[in-house]
Amino acid sequence: MELALLGVVAVLVIVAVAGVAPRIGVAAPVILVLLGTIGGYLPGVEPVVVDPEIVLMVVLPPILYAAAVNVPLMDFRRNFRAITGLSVVLVVLSAVVVGLVLRLLLPDLSFAAAIALGAVVAPPDAVAATAVGKKLGLPHRLVTVLEGEGLVNDATALVLLRSAVAATAATAASVEVADVAVDFVRAVAIALVIGAAVGLAAVFVRGRMSDPVLSTAISFAVPFVAFIPAEHLHASGVLAVVVAGLLTGHLAPKHLSPADRISERTNWRTAQMLLENGVFLLVGLELHGIVDQVADDDLSVGQAVAIGVLVAAVLTVVRAGFVVPLVASLRRERRRAVVRAAHLDSVLSRIEEARTVLPPEILEDPRFRERGRRVTRKIRRRRADLGSLQADGLGWRGGAVLAWSGMRGVVTVAAAQTLPADLPYRPQLVLIALTVAIVTLVVQGGTLPWVIRIVGVQGTDEDVEREQLATLVGEITSAGVACLENPSLRRSDGSEFPPETLEGVRDAIRRTASLLTVHGAEDGQGPASDHHALRRRAIEAERAALADARTSGAHPSHVVDHVEHLLDLEEARLDLA
Repeated sequence: MELALLGVVAVLVIVAVAGVAPRIGVAAPVILVLLGTIGGYLPGVEPVVVDPEIVLMVVLPPILYAAAVNVPLMDFRRNFRAITGLSVVLVVLSAVVVGLVLRLLLPDLSFAAAIALGAVVAPPDAVAATAVGKKLGLPHRLVTVLEGEGLVNDATALVLLRSAVAATAATAASVEVADVAVDFVRAVAIALVIGAAVGLAAVFVRGRMSDPVLSTAISFAVPFVAFIPAEHLHASGVLAVVVAGLLTGHLAPKHLSPADRISERTNWRTAQMLLENGVFLLVGLELHGIVDQVADDDLSVGQAVAIGVLVAAVLTVVRAGFVVPLVASLRRERRRAVVRAAHLDSVLSRIEEARTVLPPEILEDPRFRERGRRVTRKIRRRRADLGSLQADGLGWRGGAVLAWSGMRGVVTVAAAQTLPADLPYRPQLVLIALTVAIVTLVVQGGTLPWVIRIVGVQGTDEDVEREQLATLVGEITSAGVACLENPSLRRSDGSEFPPETLEGVRDAIRRTASLLTVHGAEDGQGPASDHHALRRRAIEAERAALADARTSGAHPSHVVDHVEHLLDLEEARLDLA
């Protein structure tokens, strides 16, 4: 009963904080950690102890899947170099540096054990950073890098932690760096295969279902279907979940119905919000119990906290030092992109010129045309990648934000408590890890909005985005109109569609296109804004009439419910437009 009451209170607190945090300009995770810490020390509140395996095996997979399914695979691929550097190289570097620092401060601690704690505190949690970044309008590329880093760095840290813990149980002579490297590569390879297989199978099965409720229910099982086999084979379950999520998000528009995607998006956003914020609340609540476990005769609470603060500072310095050459290399890549883009433009021009001089029999050859389409498509995709690098580069201002976005969270707290029970200073090491998480969340998370404003990072230009939107809407509108003008367009019985019906559909396509491009001015005036305002007023009147119909009982309740559902869909469409 007490556990159920605690769960209800936690949900209410999470919802309240999630609603208030944007208004006061503070990330919700920061507030939840502080509230949890205060709540843990209230009179009558027993110390909260949660099995770390529950967090790592029950909470973490759906959190990562929900984040991965919403990260466009194209953006992930375009930023693969930056994401890999931050989520693999930086995590390993941070773990080693922290291990060396702890080895100096705690001589009784073996180097393998020190590396284990280094792996625990190495991966940043991107939840707080991306929440603040999206609210303040950070460039899309910077947000993508942060999200991608948060997805992959957990896998690196947990594989490194497992290898380090295994080394603590072995003799120093039996531990080889090559063995750890082979184990790491093996864990990654198996995870990639399992994640890809699960992602493809899930989309295949869900694509053949007509009920969006059943399809969404299957999606809730996908992260665990990817995680459990990978862990059973001693691979990275976290990476398997991320791969499954990325593939699902990439293939969903082609294979899943609109109803499936809408249902999944809404349900997963709710689950993600509760799980992520719940973990941060749990971080604060567990502090009391962890402090009680620290034995003063070995290492006092104050000393452990001081070491935690020092480790947090070391991690910040290491991250900043790594970001500097990373940004420099990305800037060089951007300059090279200008030259390569010009070269690809020249290649495309020569291809178009060649088509004008080739004999008709060659141009009409199906094999030649298909091969030409494939080559042109690859070149255009590469040209688009280079154009993205030029338009949305990651400069020094963005690098400063990236360097300060090193908040630790769920993985650090849960992984710390998986450290072996016979490890020297284990309670103190857990407290050090928790201190790192709280300090980085409060200090860096709390000041990140200020840093963003001070460095003056500029988001994507609204005029440019409006132009891009208009261009894309124009392209898809042309495709829709061209479909209607196809002479071979027929009904299922082979007869022609009535001309007035075709013209009505054409008008609907053009009307939708004009709304999507949003012609209104900044003050909210214009055709699109007027349409939205008038349609909303009409919906209000329709809802009032529907309420009268429900009260009078003049129509069957299931008919009233169906009409209400249609109005809900229409209003939701206006909210998304």
